[in-house]
Amino acid sequence: MARIAFIGLGNMGGGMAANLAKHGHDVRAYDLSAEALDKAKKAGCLPVADANAAIEGAEAVITMLPAGRHVEAVYTDNILPHADAGAILIDCSTIDVATARRVAEAAGAHGLAAVDAPVSGGIAAASAGTLTFMVGGSEAAFARAEPFLSDMGKAVIHAGAGGTGQAAKICNNMMLGATMIATCESFALAEKLGLDLQKLYDIASVSSGQSWSVTSYCPVPGVGPETPADRDYQGGFAAALMLKDLKLALEAAASVDAETPMAARAEELYEKFANGEGATLDFSGIIRMLKG
Repeated sequence: MARIAFIGLGNMGGGMAANLAKHGHDVRAYDLSAEALDKAKKAGCLPVADANAAIEGAEAVITMLPAGRHVEAVYTDNILPHADAGAILIDCSTIDVATARRVAEAAGAHGLAAVDAPVSGGIAAASAGTLTFMVGGSEAAFARAEPFLSDMGKAVIHAGAGGTGQAAKICNNMMLGATMIATCESFALAEKLGLDLQKLYDIASVSSGQSWSVTSYCPVPGVGPETPADRDYQGGFAAALMLKDLKLALEAAASVDAETPMAARAEELYEKFANGEGATLDFSGIIRMLKG
């Protein structure tokens, strides 16, 4: 088993680090939160005093941080100066494509292999070890990162060169954000038209209206498999995080002059929802706002 540095033990990172420890790895964990460090210790990780203490001697360095500026700062100040020459650097944060590519290039200039490996699946999947990883980097770097990612997930997919993991993540979530809004609109309309919502689910889930938002994450309580809708939209994937991903998608689209009108409208709606009643709710709770 390997010594792993894990930096960033939030809702996602905490569960991911715990799964690495369950697989027998020596996980040196660091976070600014004392509470997060205590949870990591209880999960079998070794809390350390600072990022450098985690990085030194690690065979893999994994980061799970809020935004690109945090990732770049940790790479510049801690990882690149202190990582062992043979370490594989794995960033699982969801950040902008430009920063991901810039960080990978900086790692390469230091003779270090790096991949961007954002995740899909949410908090429950992070804890259960059933995440999906979308990985950008060279074939050689992917081969070195894949065993560690497999210990935290059910699917590890090589998307291509550096930055394509982030590209895949934001494109995927751009689709999700738009289809969830359309799903919510459809169920809200069905209710007003007097159509039984279970009947709409039964029909849409096996016909042309089918999508993950319908069959796996239905925004209506008591319809389909259990989702945050059945818990008053608590837990799951926060509306603020969906808004973050849509903003990243629009930023990327602007950088390559791509037309994304549906994403732009979805971003407007999630901005309104996340800054209002949806501040602490799952993103599917936007059905409340759409129903009025």
